[in-house]
Amino acid sequence: MDFGGHGLSSHYSPGFPYDHQNFVSEVRRVAAALKWNRFSLLGHSFGGTVGGMFSCIFPEMVDKLVLLESSPFILESNELENMLTYKRSAIEHMLQVEASEKPSHVVSPEEMLQGFLKNNSHVGDECAKLLLQRGTTQVATGLLLNRDRRITRPEYYFNFISRELFVHSIRKLQARVLLIKATQGYYDVRRENDANMELMLFVTNSLRSILKERFQYVQVPGNHYVHMNQPQHMAGVISSFLLSKERIRAQL
Repeated sequence: MDFGGHGLSSHYSPGFPYDHQNFVSEVRRVAAALKWNRFSLLGHSFGGTVGGMFSCIFPEMVDKLVLLESSPFILESNELENMLTYKRSAIEHMLQVEASEKPSHVVSPEEMLQGFLKNNSHVGDECAKLLLQRGTTQVATGLLLNRDRRITRPEYYFNFISRELFVHSIRKLQARVLLIKATQGYYDVRRENDANMELMLFVTNSLRSILKERFQYVQVPGNHYVHMNQPQHMAGVISSFLLSKERIRAQL
């Protein structure tokens, strides 16, 4: 599904901010529309975090949770001291964009592709073209980005939580959880100067300790976008997890 303001989904109304919990609400809304009482969730990066938060708020609804390069919640580290700055910036940015009279920027398909690749260097040409199919709209003079311009830096709408709240929340999980980590994943793409893997270790150790046999961790070769660049590295792992109750190998 495309969250609000993304892909082919509608943008939020002026004055209504984008927030992590709003996206969780959208998952519940889709489930209600489809009349699903119990189902599995799969999400990559921020999408996995939304799925994890949903699985803890509505634990009885989620049978299996697949996290691709993700965590059930976003733990605060040095972000805590910036929290109020993020919230202020999000409000100011929303007001600036809504007050802007600038028309949406129309560019040629090739210019759009090259701009996307420049900002997402770990995604290949073919994957970029696939993402832009839902991420853009064709108009007479070129392509328009579909994403709401109010959505920029993700930390503006993240809900950072403490370690204590993380542990309390994942104790609510009823789902079996599969976490797939790429060898050159998130920390290489998003936090290139951050060699501190301690937070990720805390996440995996906590999930393993609390969920026990309901938690599985698999590492695959690739970068943060391995699910698009090399789907063969994880397709079999995910299929085995969804179809079987038996544990799968911890590393490929």
